[in-house]
Amino acid sequence: MSETTADGETPAGTTPVGVPPAGAAPKRHRRGDTRQRIQDVALELFAEQGYEKTSLREIAEQLEVTKAALYYHFKTKEDILVSLFQDLQRPIDELIEWADHQPRTLDTKQEILRRYSQALADVAPLFRFMQENQATVRELSVGESFKDRMLRLIDTIKEPDAALTDQVRCISALFTMHAGMFVLRDVEGDPEDKRKAVLEVAIDLVTQAHTGTPGV
Repeated sequence: MSETTADGETPAGTTPVGVPPAGAAPKRHRRGDTRQRIQDVALELFAEQGYEKTSLREIAEQLEVTKAALYYHFKTKEDILVSLFQDLQRPIDELIEWADHQPRTLDTKQEILRRYSQALADVAPLFRFMQENQATVRELSVGESFKDRMLRLIDTIKEPDAALTDQVRCISALFTMHAGMFVLRDVEGDPEDKRKAVLEVAIDLVTQAHTGTPGV
């Protein structure tokens, strides 16, 4: 299990789930990769004009490729969206798998939140799209899939026999991280400082739930 530090950050030498080791290429900037370029451009258009109003033709035109070249990689818009969500779901799956093999200690729960915070930061544009297009996401297969992962992730930080108030704290911890990415976008400040502030609040909530400390 990873050690913890007083400031709520992962200690040096520990690589959070979803974060490439030093020297590794970032996941989402392989510009020579046509499939990756399609994902990047599609997400930009989805965010700018909405998922429903974006067509495969517009994506192809933005990329300056033929529709046939686009179809080689993705047959539908939903195929593109599903592939994008896999970028978010993969580190969550890895995190759940890791958590399932750790003792249910406070240190473990705090580390889960640190790793989840970093995973969200790595796919921030996608997560903002999801927050802004919740109705669309719910109607697609990825919506139910993501909901299932959230319930499993909550179970890793929430004790089955916890008091109702403590269960709410654990659920609120995750959704504080979600809301923080969306709401704090328009708040002045360094993005990393804002991420750490949201993480600190989430850790406080889970710590209260684990120790049974009453809220003020």
